[in-house]
Amino acid sequence: QTFKRFVEIGRVAYIAFGPDEGKLVTIVDVIDQNRALVDGPCTSVVRQAMNFNKLELTKFVIKFPHSARTGVVKKAWEKADINKLWSETSWAKKIEAQNKRKVMTDFDRFKLFKAKQARNRLVRIEFGRLRKLAKKAAPTKTRKPNKKVHKI
Repeated sequence: QTFKRFVEIGRVAYIAFGPDEGKLVTIVDVIDQNRALVDGPCTSVVRQAMNFNKLELTKFVIKFPHSARTGVVKKAWEKADINKLWSETSWAKKIEAQNKRKVMTDFDRFKLFKAKQARNRLVRIEFGRLRKLAKKAAPTKTRKPNKKVHKI
């Protein structure tokens, strides 16, 4: 399949690393082949030049004019409801799950381990019960007659 996430005015991007890591911004202007002017009015990222290496492009594009002011970008962001759309993506859910796992204490990991054990035990018991029922319900196999041995 062809590449669809192009660097363009209004493209929403995720900041992969740096002081604003994990926040969303939108590209307001392309400075050169390495940097863009980005603005994140609803994610508290000030307008600044940012290297493309720090950005991961999302599938969202906001419609606003070239080099628009922060107020215009904010209105377009809220109209497109980007924060809600982003939180529904699997990408955002994975990041949220990673952050939850990162802050788990040793006791939290222990509780998770025990919960998984209990779940697997229930699955194993139910599977065994169903297997036993299927074995009883299955017709008994009839023995095939022996093949004839041909004399040469």
